[in-house]
Amino acid sequence: MKFRLSDKRGASKNNWLDSRHSFSFGNYYDEEWMSFNRLRVLNEDWIAPGTGFPMHPHNNMEIVTVMLTGEISHRDSMGNEGVIHSGETQAMTAGTGILHSEWNSSKETTYLFQLWIEPKEKGLTPSYDQFKPVDSHLQL
Repeated sequence: MKFRLSDKRGASKNNWLDSRHSFSFGNYYDEEWMSFNRLRVLNEDWIAPGTGFPMHPHNNMEIVTVMLTGEISHRDSMGNEGVIHSGETQAMTAGTGILHSEWNSSKETTYLFQLWIEPKEKGLTPSYDQFKPVDSHLQL
């Protein structure tokens, strides 16, 4: 196992999103940091107020969002719609395909971690869950 210091991760920043990438993601590419086993994405994101990710597709991926501060509105093609608050976790199975959007409709910057995990089995039925961990030790 290799260790990587936080300030050595990839980064991207535009007018609405400031992001740190532990592995190659988007326009950031580093062949030495592609994934860790099935963990494909571990991003730390700051999303400006009134901005976010418009509706976009995913498939064959488990997506976990851990809200650290702020809140984000979620909407997806399965009919799920709601707000994920600080301290809550969202878990989505993209499986055969899902469209979703995440939008910071608050007046404060939202801060979160997002993980993408490649599933052992492809073609799963998409699903959605949102919860507040029972204790302070989140186990994935």
